[in-house]
Amino acid sequence: MEERKIEVEAHPPLPSDAVEPKRRRKSIVREYAEAIAIAVLLALVIRSLVVQAFTIPSGSMMDTLLVGDYILVNKFLYGPELPLTELHLPALRDPRRGDIIVFKYPQDEKRDFIKRIVATPGERVQIRGHQVLVNGKPLAESYTKFADSGVRGGEAYCGYAYGCEPTIVPPDSYFVMGDNRDNSQDSRYWGFVKRDKIKGKAFLIYWSWDGDRHWLRWWRLANYIP
Repeated sequence: MEERKIEVEAHPPLPSDAVEPKRRRKSIVREYAEAIAIAVLLALVIRSLVVQAFTIPSGSMMDTLLVGDYILVNKFLYGPELPLTELHLPALRDPRRGDIIVFKYPQDEKRDFIKRIVATPGERVQIRGHQVLVNGKPLAESYTKFADSGVRGGEAYCGYAYGCEPTIVPPDSYFVMGDNRDNSQDSRYWGFVKRDKIKGKAFLIYWSWDGDRHWLRWWRLANYIP
């Protein structure tokens, strides 16, 4: 008997790239996920260690900073605090008189305040009317704002908790004041700012919005803060 072979036609092999679209889709999703993760990580690192944005909510720094100004703060300059620790990286330099700093409010460290340094560790500070004396010498302050037109200096009554008498700034501490002297809660009322509570130095106004008039203060954009 003649043996007959039954041939079963097999399916032709799939092209080598038949499953590539699925793999490619997975690859694209993974690439986007990795890119987003890296971007988020970099943003967190930059925000924690290098630069952070803040908004000015009050008029205590007028006319240097206005309500509605959006500013950038250099956190790297003074040695940023490492996240989830109380350790700090090495500083490029120490805070100086005249620096506008953002710091943790001593009476509630969940809040951030912004003021100007007027006296540094070891200096003797005293307030006489509208005049600030540092080590017995009047401080030149062209940036200050006062609600009245009184003469700076004199022997006016002083009701502040700090600075009415010559006061030595403690080690690792700073005496800070707002530029709008008649509308600022600062070291005159609650004391000194500790060095390790300073977050950074304000250096740029990148946006400014007048909420009362609902317009952009375009002339303040990209203004450097010395």
